[in-house]
Amino acid sequence: MELNQSPVARAGMLIRKPAHEVYEAFVDPEITRSFWFTEGSGRLDSGKPVTWTWAMYGISSEVRATEIVEDRKIVAAWCTGADASTIEWNFTDRADGTTFVDISNSGFQGDGDGQVAQAIGSTDGFAIVLCGLKAWLEQGVRLNAIGDRWPDGVG
Repeated sequence: MELNQSPVARAGMLIRKPAHEVYEAFVDPEITRSFWFTEGSGRLDSGKPVTWTWAMYGISSEVRATEIVEDRKIVAAWCTGADASTIEWNFTDRADGTTFVDISNSGFQGDGDGQVAQAIGSTDGFAIVLCGLKAWLEQGVRLNAIGDRWPDGVG
């Protein structure tokens, strides 16, 4: 990392489903709620704000897709103010019908230590999201990993 460069959180996972199914799992809140948030106010479409809610923690976040390439890429502004950052999902369709999902989160706010803490937390969170996605799409199993990550509430 170059001096004065903001950290980037990354998580990736092979999902044994075609890219279209994996992409849809992130843009369609009816699917996403099976492995990540509890409620989404609408489909993730370019320029349209949506709200994602985690009822078990009593928190919501506004998300606005800034770039959508169907079945290949999503770029979104996440949160606002001191918590604002950018998330990018890339879906690599593989010849064997599987998809590699790469998620990066960047543009963290605050001082250096705060940015590093946010990047570490984001890496942890997106790794859990990808495990939940994999279990749901491949096996039809709801892990409830996000809800069980912080049993005493987000701290």
